[in-house]
Amino acid sequence: MFDEKDLEQFKKKGTDAENVKAQLELIKNGFPFLELDAAASIGNGIIAVDEALCNKYIKTWDSYCASKHSITKFVPASGAASRMFKDLFAFLDGKLDIPATPFEKNFFDNIQKFAFYKELDDACLKNEGKSVRELMADGRYKAVVSNLLGANGLNYGALPKGLLKFHSYGAAARTPLEEHMAEGAMYAAGADGTVRIHFTVSPEHKQLFKTLSESCSKSLSKRYGTAYSISFSEQKPSTDTVAAAADGTPFRNDDGSILFRPGGHGALIENLNDLDTDVVFIKNIDNVVPDHLKTDTVTYKKLLAGILVSIQNKIFEYLILLDSGKYTAGQLKKMVDFMQNTLCCRSKDLAGKSDKELAAWLRSKLNRPIRVCGMVKNVGEPGGGPFLAYNSDGTVSLQILESSQIDLNDPVKKDMFTKGTHFNPVDLVCAVRDYKGKKFNLPDYVDKSTGFISSKSKNGRELKALELPGLWNGAMSDWNTLFVEVPLSTFNPVKTVNDLLRPQHQPA
Repeated sequence: MFDEKDLEQFKKKGTDAENVKAQLELIKNGFPFLELDAAASIGNGIIAVDEALCNKYIKTWDSYCASKHSITKFVPASGAASRMFKDLFAFLDGKLDIPATPFEKNFFDNIQKFAFYKELDDACLKNEGKSVRELMADGRYKAVVSNLLGANGLNYGALPKGLLKFHSYGAAARTPLEEHMAEGAMYAAGADGTVRIHFTVSPEHKQLFKTLSESCSKSLSKRYGTAYSISFSEQKPSTDTVAAAADGTPFRNDDGSILFRPGGHGALIENLNDLDTDVVFIKNIDNVVPDHLKTDTVTYKKLLAGILVSIQNKIFEYLILLDSGKYTAGQLKKMVDFMQNTLCCRSKDLAGKSDKELAAWLRSKLNRPIRVCGMVKNVGEPGGGPFLAYNSDGTVSLQILESSQIDLNDPVKKDMFTKGTHFNPVDLVCAVRDYKGKKFNLPDYVDKSTGFISSKSKNGRELKALELPGLWNGAMSDWNTLFVEVPLSTFNPVKTVNDLLRPQHQPA
């Protein structure tokens, strides 16, 4: 199947023939659906925290920040913004020269409300000799869009979301990169007053991110009284996955080389693993709001983090006791109750185990990375959801699942999925060291039997692509997990450019 040139290509990518063969087998056979126990809900996998307890956890987090712990915000930011503008690209390519669809009309009717309006107006004056308003009055709407999306204008059609101007602050405007820096100062500063943020970026945009972060660090530091340590990484070539042709063989480019494609955000578990830190906040690049609306975000980020360190302290206490060997049957029972009722990791095979066997099982389950995930009430937004699902060892645990991982042809499973009360806004706080202070090797906790296959094409030829287990799905399958309800006000993604017209993205 592979010749010497193939093997050399694998070596350069940091992979090997066996791994490529295994990926081709996955593409051929597909991934099994996960067996569900139930959709998680309040009282069955999702915690709802009252105000008094919320304040307690916030104080716990503030105390943690004041001690010598390393805290990092991890922001996947490599995605291109082109999908934000698909309706405007369609308008450019369409036959009509004036806006006709509701989306197009909404965009042009409110164009002055976008944070990038001043820059767009300047680009139009430079390239067309007329302002945005004048071009629209002349019926030259496509010229306006060209100046927004094209390389001669703002080039927004080719840039990542993190570099687009989202929010207005009087005469100034902020990008998501800057909003994450501002947000980090409000809940993720360490005892030394430094906010550490790590962005995963595409190679072609890395310098743009670095330049912007350096140019705004001084003003943001002055405004929020913090220092910044901003770092970047790129998705590793070794995490790319092979593409398959229709007959199951490797898809080959015109030059005979094998086509590899980025393996999806699950590949970023490697980038996360490279961070030398104690606690990591994970949040998508486009889920940001202006400062006047950050209160809920900050409150609930601190809540999640306070729960995380409280749970971690309890787990460490149990592991130290298990290591000592000086535990009682009553203490083991208390640990089992904690596993089953707090962490929702449940097993039917514990009855009849000796104390020694039970202690070994508890240790294997407790000594894992921990994540606390915010969950918002389901209002029909697309995305994965919280479930109790079966693992390969027969235990049930909390998992974030996408629809592609669930057999929707099974009426029972479909009912669980469609009636789920909450969904995943990608709002995680993670602890990645064990009770001895050693960093976990995160790839050890990935469920490699998860992922999905998608149909694509290249140069008119069909191909099948392999997506790795998602970062917060299969890549964190074997982590200890808690789900906590957070308000919908903490979830404000920008999927299309017109989402920036929502009140959540407008000035006060």
